[in-house]
Amino acid sequence: MTSLLLDIVTTAGILFAVSVGLLIVFGVQKIINFAHGAFLTIGGYTSLVVTHFHLNPWLAEPLALISGAVLGAVVERIIVRPLYRRPLDAILATWGLAIVVVQLITIGFGRGVQFVQSPVAGATRVLGTDYSLYRLIFLAIAIGIAIAIAAALQGTRLGLVARAVIMNENLARGLGINSDLVRFATFSIGAGLASLAGALLTPLLSVDPIMGVPWLLNAFMLVMVSGTSLVSLALACLVLGGAQVVVSSYGSPVLGGLTIVVLAAIVLRVRPAGFARA
Repeated sequence: MTSLLLDIVTTAGILFAVSVGLLIVFGVQKIINFAHGAFLTIGGYTSLVVTHFHLNPWLAEPLALISGAVLGAVVERIIVRPLYRRPLDAILATWGLAIVVVQLITIGFGRGVQFVQSPVAGATRVLGTDYSLYRLIFLAIAIGIAIAIAAALQGTRLGLVARAVIMNENLARGLGINSDLVRFATFSIGAGLASLAGALLTPLLSVDPIMGVPWLLNAFMLVMVSGTSLVSLALACLVLGGAQVVVSSYGSPVLGGLTIVVLAAIVLRVRPAGFARA
């Protein structure tokens, strides 16, 4: 039972880290960045490059964050920004970008499944149970990400103007806020967080060109039931991620993979606001 509870909590942390970048972009820009999975994959391959060059495995995370943010800035400026007034086209453009990224990664690294070096190995004793040390570290990092984002939103000028744009972009523009700059910053940060999540995931999973696809689907559904709230996202990750763990443990891993999508659809049918406040 202890192991199951730890699986639920750590899975919630993993899902939060994977989804929070998508939530930030959706909250400010009101579009779903379907290149989110591609940025996650870029983070995974950043970790693979670190392993190939026999560097310290902990370097993968900051390198992934930086590379994802830089690429996100380029994508926002060249591809997304001209389509702000055409949100459907922006969604399709990011979807097309994701396909291009997958093909480029395939050309550069091949289609094969590869593995990276984990920065830590083994288990540690928690509540009388031996449990994966890396998953616990991942949980701590996810909590740190949540605290950092919440602090930035509440305690920095960027957070203040971002919240203003989220609540009413037209009014924010009228007050002299440069919403284009806010969009640029949030898209870059969201892409960087996606790549960071990809690098964090790789010690737990294999690396391949389409590794971001299933995570994108789960992140999409979690964001849909969370609105623009970090608290709602954390709650959704805990409840739906916990259900996924239970179904996978006592039922079928195949069914477990569908749990978040199915339950999120039911939640939205019953309560359109999802886990966010009505």
